Amino acid sequence: QVQLVESGGGLVQTGGSLRLSCAASGGTFSTYYMGWFRQGRGKDREFVALINQRGSIFKYADSVKGRFTISRDNAKNTVYLQMSSLKPSDTAVYFCARASSWSEDERLYDLWGQGTQITVSS
Repeated sequence: QVQLVESGGGLVQTGGSLRLSCAASGGTFSTYYMGWFRQGRGKDREFVALINQRGSIFKYADSVKGRFTISRDNAKNTVYLQMSSLKPSDTAVYFCARASSWSEDERLYDLWGQGTQITVSS
């Protein structure tokens, strides 16, 4: 069964850093675009970052640009999100997801991880 599993979440202080990992199994990982989304309490899920199949093209939400970096290691079937200069507004459940199209629209993603909680204390 194809699945995505996020890890690396937790509690960090404002200004701190954290790296999330998303491990894929049971599918042809390298053929998919991979995205990160997040959902804060009481808010809609929002786009965070996107990476192409080869890991050479990236896109970020304005709110995280310059602070977050998405990357992938196809040999390990893993996509990463390096988060730096974290703010309380980054507090959310973070999800990784796959898509067959280059898109920020969550409706175009057909497989999602379970999510991992990131809490940034102030």
